[in-house]
Amino acid sequence: MVAQTDMGPLQPGDRAPNVVLDAITREGKIAIDDFRGQKPVLVGLFRGLHCAFCRRHIAAQAQLDPALRAAGVESLTVVNTPIERARLYFRYHPMPNLLAASDPKRTSHQAFGLPNLEFTENETAWPHKVSMAAVLGMKVEIPGETPGPLDPIAGSQFLDRKDGYELTEADLEMKATGLGQLVGQFLLDRQGIVRWSFTEVPEGGRYMFGAPNPQELMSAVSQVAQ
Repeated sequence: MVAQTDMGPLQPGDRAPNVVLDAITREGKIAIDDFRGQKPVLVGLFRGLHCAFCRRHIAAQAQLDPALRAAGVESLTVVNTPIERARLYFRYHPMPNLLAASDPKRTSHQAFGLPNLEFTENETAWPHKVSMAAVLGMKVEIPGETPGPLDPIAGSQFLDRKDGYELTEADLEMKATGLGQLVGQFLLDRQGIVRWSFTEVPEGGRYMFGAPNPQELMSAVSQVAQ
């Protein structure tokens, strides 16, 4: 059993825990320890495919895969989506060489110290509780995709309509338990030590729904790959 980290997300210098998950894009299991002693790996821990923002972050990580592989770094995408639903999505939205795993119980997110936000009427205690007023006060803008800054709820609905994404019963089940799951990406060296990370946790939600700077990420990759 993987213990939950209560000290916040893993930081550079921390040893990543082993987590064993069902593979989506191939048969069998995928474990963090599969990479330990073999290759560095970029682990992306995302919300389920029901999250329109995460679908875009997953695609962005997949687009970096050729550059990561050229540097000798593997890439693992983890989604809070049941395996059959996830396999159906990636069958119709294929991403070359994507290595993905299903984690409907968010075991990996907990093990890497990513909190699951509780939505409240008027109390905010980041990163564990957030009021709906604070959520609606957040603004998300994706140039070329959204018509301007939108609150996360309106933004998600807009992008779902744009994508033609219809929520299934499996999606609704994941939203019911993990809508507030914070996410992040962790670059592990060959020994499984965190060398770089980007998460939604810091600075009171400033990085919510954001993505890491690709140049910053690839600079960290170049250091780990040496």
